[in-house]
Amino acid sequence: MKKRSMAELNRLSPDAFRISGKVPVVVVLDNVRSALNVGSAFRTADAFAVEKIVLCGITAQPPHREILKTALGATDSVTWTYVADPLDAARALRAEGYLLVGVEQAVGSVSLHQFEPDVKGRYALFFGNEVNGVSDEVLDMADACIEIPQAGTKHSLNIAVCVGVVVWEFFRHYHLHNKFILNQ
Repeated sequence: MKKRSMAELNRLSPDAFRISGKVPVVVVLDNVRSALNVGSAFRTADAFAVEKIVLCGITAQPPHREILKTALGATDSVTWTYVADPLDAARALRAEGYLLVGVEQAVGSVSLHQFEPDVKGRYALFFGNEVNGVSDEVLDMADACIEIPQAGTKHSLNIAVCVGVVVWEFFRHYHLHNKFILNQ
């Protein structure tokens, strides 16, 4: 085997990506402390063609040195906005027709592999602060709560890893149901 060249990967330009089809998912970062994690979320959003990212509370915003370090240009391709209060973001997204999903270890949460997104639905996935998780007020408003099953001794994953795992599952689900066609 040999690695494919950049030309063989046939990637879209940032301008072409912005107008291309998207998976009907919004990633919401609820008071995420690490700008490196924010940059990683941008890269994941670009890789799996999510509609946009909403940054809330203390979450750093581009341009920020640490975001740019891990985003590797994804801040130029992924649409994003800032909303100070995550509850205001939840209300606005619900008004736009998104189902609100907290990604949190909570009473009544559903294991990610058992969650079946409605391929006609639009989802706002809320990822919380590295210590405190998703805001309680947002969880109270959520339509669903999902969590990633784990088998180790630690009780959580780094938020950048969590965003990658969850967004991949949604991307995979839409792709399997032919509601999103890859540009390749």
